[in-house]
Amino acid sequence: MSRGVIMGVLNVTPDSFSDGGLYLEKPDALAAGREMIAQGAGIIDVGGESTRPGASPVPVDEELRRVIPVIEALAAEGVVVSVDTSKPAVARAAFEAGAEIVNDVTAASEEGMTEVMGEWRPGVILMHMRGTPRTMQQDPVYQDVVAEVAVFLVDRAQRVIGAGVDPASVAIDPGIGFGKTVRHNLELIDGLGRLTGHGFPVVLGASRKSFLGRLTGIEDPGSRDQATAVTTALGFERGARVFRVHDVASSLAALRLVAAIVTPQQWDEWSQD
Repeated sequence: MSRGVIMGVLNVTPDSFSDGGLYLEKPDALAAGREMIAQGAGIIDVGGESTRPGASPVPVDEELRRVIPVIEALAAEGVVVSVDTSKPAVARAAFEAGAEIVNDVTAASEEGMTEVMGEWRPGVILMHMRGTPRTMQQDPVYQDVVAEVAVFLVDRAQRVIGAGVDPASVAIDPGIGFGKTVRHNLELIDGLGRLTGHGFPVVLGASRKSFLGRLTGIEDPGSRDQATAVTTALGFERGARVFRVHDVASSLAALRLVAAIVTPQQWDEWSQD
């Protein structure tokens, strides 16, 4: 993981902010997942519940209906699949279907999630979010956003490790756009090195988010991939190693370039793959 991994976003939802409604049918979702793998993604992150600002919760049965067939099919093809969920029942079913990682935006805050993680011992991504998707952008305030996010994530990581998860299988995500202002997001990206100092791989999920639109003037989320690639390059230089993105090709190109500059010895190995 020292040279960086691209995690492709595959939302099988009707209402995600960028790709909502594009992959509701299983054949479309599988085609998108396969294309991202062909472009160089190392992980496909399958989500069945939108966590955009203002999003409403999805019932467990509906989330299962959306994600399990896609996870099962991709895993059967040898794809490393992550399930993007905060629900213990969905995580368990996803592991049974072949998912190897759970990406939890609530950092295992839902009752029973740490127990499921401890039982299955998967890869775990714990994300920071202030509030819920419906409330998180209502005037978020921090004294030191990097320090406060770090304290929260390290505490949550220790809890899942205490439940039986291998410490080497835990990664942390500062939650760009989840209960943060534009300035908070910028401070977190600039301060990623302070998060990596806690010993857990850092995941960066800035792809197509609204703060990029605010800064660049690009209103269409689907046109923000170049800006996303910049965050991938800056994130790698500052120590992040997993990049959750919608467009694999542009971020992978940025990742290869920055890796060649800042970790040339690893680039020599990578270029021979």
